[in-house]
Amino acid sequence: MTVGSGFAGTLLRGSLHNATNNSGGIQGGISNGEEIVLRVAFKPTATIRKEQQTIDSEGNATTLAAKGRHDPCVLPRAVPMVEAMVALVLADHLLRQQGQCSL
Repeated sequence: MTVGSGFAGTLLRGSLHNATNNSGGIQGGISNGEEIVLRVAFKPTATIRKEQQTIDSEGNATTLAAKGRHDPCVLPRAVPMVEAMVALVLADHLLRQQGQCSL
């Protein structure tokens, strides 16, 4: 997951990077009030119908042949899953902030 411009930001001058929301709404781990922008990538689904060569727990060669329905596309679940995790992390940090500041 990348927040903001990621590695592309290393190619910009500070004045240019600061002029827009290239930080993705997060600076130094703290929200700067801008919209939080995430870029997310997922690895390919591991369980597919194609037989694959692998090894068992003892190191012996074997063939993995998945049975049943295994959806090769996680896209329908990806967006709500990422949104839910971001919401949980933000809520967690809000509670931490409230706990720290109210002591």
